[in-house]
Amino acid sequence: MSDILIINATVLPMQRGRIDPGFVWVRAGKIAAFGKMDRLPAAADAPVLDAKGGYLMPGLVDAHAHLGLYEDALGFEGADGNEDTDPVTPQLRVIDGINPLERGFAEARAAGVTTVVISPGSANPIGGQLAAVKTSGRRIDDMVLRAPLAIKFALGENPKSVYHDKEETPVTRMATAALIREELAKADEYGRRKAEAEEDEDKDAPDFDPKLEALLPLLRGEIAGHFHAHRADDIFTALRIAKEFGIRPVIVHGTEAHLVSDLLAQDGVPVISGPYMTDRSKPELANLTERAPGLLHRAGMQVAITADHPEIPLKFLMDAARIAVRAGMDEDAALRAVTIQGARIAQIDGRVGSIEEGKDGDLVLFTGHPFDYRSQVEAVFCEGNCVFRREGQ
Repeated sequence: MSDILIINATVLPMQRGRIDPGFVWVRAGKIAAFGKMDRLPAAADAPVLDAKGGYLMPGLVDAHAHLGLYEDALGFEGADGNEDTDPVTPQLRVIDGINPLERGFAEARAAGVTTVVISPGSANPIGGQLAAVKTSGRRIDDMVLRAPLAIKFALGENPKSVYHDKEETPVTRMATAALIREELAKADEYGRRKAEAEEDEDKDAPDFDPKLEALLPLLRGEIAGHFHAHRADDIFTALRIAKEFGIRPVIVHGTEAHLVSDLLAQDGVPVISGPYMTDRSKPELANLTERAPGLLHRAGMQVAITADHPEIPLKFLMDAARIAVRAGMDEDAALRAVTIQGARIAQIDGRVGSIEEGKDGDLVLFTGHPFDYRSQVEAVFCEGNCVFRREGQ
């Protein structure tokens, strides 16, 4: 953790309107103060960076990625996102598969992405445990913001395709949902028996089961269920299962969510929208559109934007937000969709996602407005430490 004082910036805090000209003071890795230049505290003693009118905003947050699980320029040797030998693997911890020295981390930092939620892939109906990590570091244990953050579920074509090729279950949407229900029901019973044994010494506790144990925080409401779902019917299957078991759901991708946004808004379900800078590579992507984030926002939904690294490299996250604006999304909403909204969905907004006193000093300075295609990333800070600086500066 370090100190930095950035002055003469156009500050975009995310929780309030822009401040121009403004400053942000980071002390011991945390935001100590920010505001207009004429309110600069006399006690602000730190190395100074003159932004010269550049745009300063919180470090970008992607609420869904597979960063470090599919290593750049490698095949099977670097592919660690899917344990597709078993359709039910909630006990897998994503942090055990992440390589923080993989090139994608450095590219993400250079693009201003300072926090990312890393998820197992979508081969399995139940894929494992997600984690939120900083993109700066060499040892994943030192980079973790929250783990476990959620349990990954997958509906639709991906699990169907993977296990159809193996001639194993599930090969239908019905079987995918049934496997999820069966495991959640087992975990519910497992948790009940554990609780009874703790209260009554005459009752035997169940034998330890790592799969069921991993699902207990989900059933207790301590973590969320992230459901990979593209088609509208798959989205509603996710919500049906979530309601049955009292799970807090998050829809990941939600390619057809905009077609039913009025219904989803009634349930207050958040959507991590994207990627849409890609082709329609399978039938369930038939209604893919970059208009989706804007449509979801206008429907009153909580929406974040994802690049879905490595589908679209994480370094293009801000480009995804720009494209959403070009397709009709409100500029401020698009900026929030790659900062505070993703942080809220991941329940890490107490530390990242906006410029507020007490939060981590994760910042990105652009030479111009972030949505100007000519703008470049001037500098990136993680907990006050400069983790990227533009060449020649």
